This record gives sequence, structure tokens and C-alpha cells, in this order.
Amino acid sequence: MALLKAARVAEVPTLDVVVPDLAAASARILEVDAAVKKRAGGRFAVIGHRGKGMNALASPDRRLQEVKENSVRSFNEAARFPVDYVEFDVQVTKDGCPIIFHDNFIFTEEHGKISDKRVTDLQLEDFLMYGPQNRQGKNGKPLLRKMKDGRMLNWNVQSDDPLCTLQEAFAKVNPRLGFNVELKFDDYLAYQEEELSRILQAILKVVFEYAKDRPIIFSSFQPDAAQLMRKLQSTYPVYFLTNGGTEIYTDVRRNSLEEAVKLCLTSGMQGIVSEARAIFRFPAAIPKIKEADLSLLTYGTLNNVPEAVYMQHLMGVNGVIVDLVQEITEAVTDLIAVPEPDPEAKDSSSQVTRDAASTPNFTQREISFLLRLIPELVQ
Repeated sequence: MALLKAARVAEVPTLDVVVPDLAAASARILEVDAAVKKRAGGRFAVIGHRGKGMNALASPDRRLQEVKENSVRSFNEAARFPVDYVEFDVQVTKDGCPIIFHDNFIFTEEHGKISDKRVTDLQLEDFLMYGPQNRQGKNGKPLLRKMKDGRMLNWNVQSDDPLCTLQEAFAKVNPRLGFNVELKFDDYLAYQEEELSRILQAILKVVFEYAKDRPIIFSSFQPDAAQLMRKLQSTYPVYFLTNGGTEIYTDVRRNSLEEAVKLCLTSGMQGIVSEARAIFRFPAAIPKIKEADLSLLTYGTLNNVPEAVYMQHLMGVNGVIVDLVQEITEAVTDLIAVPEPDPEAKDSSSQVTRDAASTPNFTQREISFLLRLIPELVQ
């Protein structure tokens, strides 16, 4: 295949506290968004999913149980490879601390019985008691995970790590890594604007205090939360997360790429993060997304297939969120490498020539193979 290689938040701030100087904010948001939009002749963004990859505890693929997801260790493991960002899920505890955890409920076994608690109903101190502990000799509550089929599995990984807060991530993770902060909400709960505002401002307080020069992208499946985050601040880009019609919800804004574009344009958001299958099923949506001057990232298991990632690059996708960080970065190394400056290039025509030379070249046979592959991947 051509080019392919095998803080606790004591007080919720008011809006005038969290909104920074608008001139500086505008420059910052353009800088971060431009970095993500570079593609084709430049950089194609690779983003580590929950760090170096999500934990699929029921999968026979041991790579998906290598290191605890959404942990400092996982983020720093991802930083060993040429990824631009790590993606992770942020929720806010009952006492107002932004923490990093994907699931809505946390499970443990006590006295031979399995118990569960909603993460956002826990105090920070209680949340941090689950799993391995930072203090030597101290054992935390055993951590279990509920599968979609109802099975309960021990959360065993090859390299474990304590649960962490958003503030810890800023302090302990390699500063070159950008953070794709997913604002995590429960699909089965209705949120009032006052509650959303309280949660988002708690997150913003930590981000504005500790992010420094680290690139940040906010994203959310929750349309109201994504819109509100765009209203509350103008420093960092906000992307709308969507299944793109691969699953149907009562909120029509979540049910198609067309609706996602509409929501972004009416709310001033800067991009879309789509399930990769939706891009392959509805490729005609990509030109519309580009015409709207929106960035386009994708997520999903297809992004662990190098051919699928490469096809998305050709289709105009700006970047991919992946679990197999090492494998995908190695496979698309020609896309993510920063081109060396050509000392002989003196005008724009030379730049055009260099960009054309870096554009992927597929034979007709290879293109036919990839086109035949797409329906199988989408299924």
C-alpha cells in the first residue's frame, strides 16, 4: 500500500472571571484551530483516545488492556509517539472538582456484593478511593467495569494507575501534548442551563488557571453543553461530537452530520468530531463541512485500521482519534511528519510543487482495493 507502514474547585466563578481578554482569546483560538486544520500537504492530526487507547476489557486484543485509560500514565505513554493531542472525558464531582473518568457509574465489590455509584454524586475524596492509590502500601477499592451486555469484569490492565483530576493532568502530563477535553454528560439525564453552567465553569476555572500554553479543544455530545461552552469562553475551540446518524436519539441535533453543521454554524463552534462510519456512509457531507469552514475529526474503531485512516486523509478529514496509537502513528508517519523546509524554494510555485509531491499517490489497483474495503469497514 502506497506510503503505508506496517483541583478541587472551592467556588464556581462568575462569567467575568472566566472570560479572558477578547483580543488575546481571538488570536489563541485561531492558532489552535489552524493547527488542527493542517492536512494534505502538512500535518494530519492523530489524537490518542483516552490517552494511549481505551480499555476494552472483553477484547482478545491485549493492546486494549495495556495501560489504564484516562490516567496520567496513559497520557504520558501516548506522548512517546507523534500524537498531537490526547482525548479524555471530564466530569465534575459533587463538591465541584473536575475529574477524568469515562463511565457515568463507578463499580466496586464490597463484602461480596457489587455496588455502584454515579460518579457525579461522589465527593472528590470518595472518587479517588477507587483503584490503585498514590500512597505506597494503601489499597483502594477494587474497580470493576460493566460491559454493554451486562457482564461485570475486574478492571485489570497490564499497567495500572490511580484515577486523576483535571488539575493533575495539567501538572503531570508532558506539556507538548494538547488536550481534547470531552465534556461528559449522561445521555439519559436532562440538564438545566443552570446546572450545565455550574459544571462548565468549574472546568473552565481549572483550565484557565493551569493550561498555560497547552493547546486545548473542548468537545461534547451534549448539544446544549457544547453551545454553552462556546458562550462562556472564546479562548479555545469547541467541537460538537456526533454519531452522524449511526445511532438515533430523540434530540434531532444529534442524528446527522447535516444537523451537526447547522448547530456549529448557529452557535459559532469551530468543528465536528464524527463517528468514522458516518464519514464513509455519507462522504458528501465532507465538502459541506469544509464549505462551512469547520474542522473535521473522527473517532471509532475504524480509526484503528490504517487503510481507513488513510482514506479519511484523502477525503479531507483533519485528524483521527485512535486507540492503537503506536500502530497508527507508524502507519501514517508520512502524513504526520512536519515537512523539512526546502532551501531552494524561493516562491509560492515551489511550495505548490512540494505540496503536490507530498500528496499520496495510489495506483488504480490500490484505489480499487480501498473502495472495495470501505463497505466491509463500515459494516
